[in-house]
Amino acid sequence: MRVLGIESSCDDTGVGVYDGERGLLAHRLASQTVHEIFGGVVPELAARDHIRLLLPLVRRVLEDAEPGGPPPDAVAYTRGPGLAGALLVGASVGRSLAWAWGVPALGVHHMEGHLLAPLLEADPPEFPFVALLVSGGHTQLVDVAAPGRYRILGATLDDAAGEAFDKTAKLLGLGFPGGPAVAKAAADGRAGRFRFPRPMLDRPGLEFSFSGLKTHTLIVANEHRDAEGRLDSQTVCDIARAFEEAAVETLCVKSLRALEAAGRTRLVVAGGVGANRSLRALLDARTTDAGCRVYYSRLEFCTDNGAMIAFAGYLRLAAGERLESGSFEVMPRWSLESLPPIGSAA
Repeated sequence: MRVLGIESSCDDTGVGVYDGERGLLAHRLASQTVHEIFGGVVPELAARDHIRLLLPLVRRVLEDAEPGGPPPDAVAYTRGPGLAGALLVGASVGRSLAWAWGVPALGVHHMEGHLLAPLLEADPPEFPFVALLVSGGHTQLVDVAAPGRYRILGATLDDAAGEAFDKTAKLLGLGFPGGPAVAKAAADGRAGRFRFPRPMLDRPGLEFSFSGLKTHTLIVANEHRDAEGRLDSQTVCDIARAFEEAAVETLCVKSLRALEAAGRTRLVVAGGVGANRSLRALLDARTTDAGCRVYYSRLEFCTDNGAMIAFAGYLRLAAGERLESGSFEVMPRWSLESLPPIGSAA
């Protein structure tokens, strides 16, 4: 079975084709640049860019996968969570293509796509494991007993880690998207000049909170501005480093606590913040010391992409799940725990 996957939950337009026998055949990503001048994603503009980008991207990916070949055997698209308008574009195109080709279609949970993306690697993790899902809109620790069997161990109470990176980058004048911008500045920061609080590490539990860290960053930045409200470049880098160190250590400590609480020895890290090199280095060291192992998606699959939707859709479609009705709906809010185990429909 060859599955076309469409991702349009936020500001990245992704398309991929996955084959059950040959693996991932092709994928492409179009990252929207229209949001840079606003310092964050504008939902209406995101939806409009998906409309412009999606069908040409589908044509190119299908040609990459099998030049002149037949249509795919099924279509998977991101049903949620995400921005309602952006989700509707992908769902409309996905359902229309499936109807035109006479093939089944299925809406996929965006975070399940991220969670399962490391299974596309040459050395995939075995089940069960704990997943750290850390992106622009989500920060969750999930106990994964088997495909589709998910239990939320902890989540953010306010800002997701990716949001905190984006907002920190904006207040420091580093641009958008914030994660790579803060990491680049942090690489030139001096160790020890600032030490920021590690939110919620002084109490039990697996919840996260990044709003206080963001506020602390703002206070420190304002304390070091000159008379004209500017920060010198070295101070910007020093603040970026202190912020990144605090966020990374928080994610790492909570992940190790989750492994212990769930009794697991394997950790999967997925989502855009999972590409952060400082986070990977600290997790590699700490999990090794704890006798555990950590798995990542390749960097190109940390951010939103169509390959992960095609793969997650393939697993559920191959197990017998279908969207039988001609109608469809998107789900801007959608809990992972509400998903049925993969194979339960067979």
